Amino acid sequence: MNTNRPFYPALAGQVAFISGGASGIGEAIVVALWEQGAQVAFCDLDEHAGNALCERLSNAATEAAPVARLRPWFARCDVRDIAAYCSVLDRAAHTLGPIRTLVNNAGRDTRHALDDLTVEMWNEMLAVNLTHHVFATQRVAQGMRAAGGGSIINLGSISWLRGRPNLIGYTASKAAITGITRTLARELGDGGIRVNAVLPGAVVTPRQTELWRDPNADRQFLELQCLKYRVEPAHIADSVLFLASPQAAAITGQNLIVDAGLAQVSVVG
Repeated sequence: MNTNRPFYPALAGQVAFISGGASGIGEAIVVALWEQGAQVAFCDLDEHAGNALCERLSNAATEAAPVARLRPWFARCDVRDIAAYCSVLDRAAHTLGPIRTLVNNAGRDTRHALDDLTVEMWNEMLAVNLTHHVFATQRVAQGMRAAGGGSIINLGSISWLRGRPNLIGYTASKAAITGITRTLARELGDGGIRVNAVLPGAVVTPRQTELWRDPNADRQFLELQCLKYRVEPAHIADSVLFLASPQAAAITGQNLIVDAGLAQVSVVG
């Protein structure tokens, strides 16, 4: 547990839902919100990992915790199936209460050259990285309004700012997240709902480590970044906590870039 993390009392007891919460950045967000005493709900395709995370947190020592920490609520779900995903959101809200924080995190950065791209691949990348953000927001917005407002946090990426090759479906989706974030912030603001995006940089996750990470890549990122350490999932989770909290009450429609200065160097340089 992160003992250096600030405590946001207003998050305690509030329902927070995270898509893709069983591993990587999503897992870090689940843990961070659980540490705050939020009633955390999340979904993921990996049922084993999701249940294991619930078990680990429910068994964690909480004697020194400033608030009660409840076992997270988990459901296996494929966010590409919008009807099934909306049903999961409805079940979570029915069981726990209105969702006050929605973190649209689920995504996948599949690599593919332009020459290999097919219509099916394109539609798949939009489905897994973009479409569910919109329809999950649509599903929870009414309950948020009735409860007095809430915070929706979309997970974008700096990949589109850097113009990374072999990622056209992913970068198109992540660039679109900036657009939907600004539009939804305008549309939902009257209901007290804030909508922001967190744009991670090169984050060290188990998936990245397994598939692509090597010492040369580490050195390259450190050379390009302003700050000379690798970005971890906890850095992203800390930013999500802030945007979910009342301390960000006047912040909406914004991109919060969390990349140790990678995009600044890449775009300006």
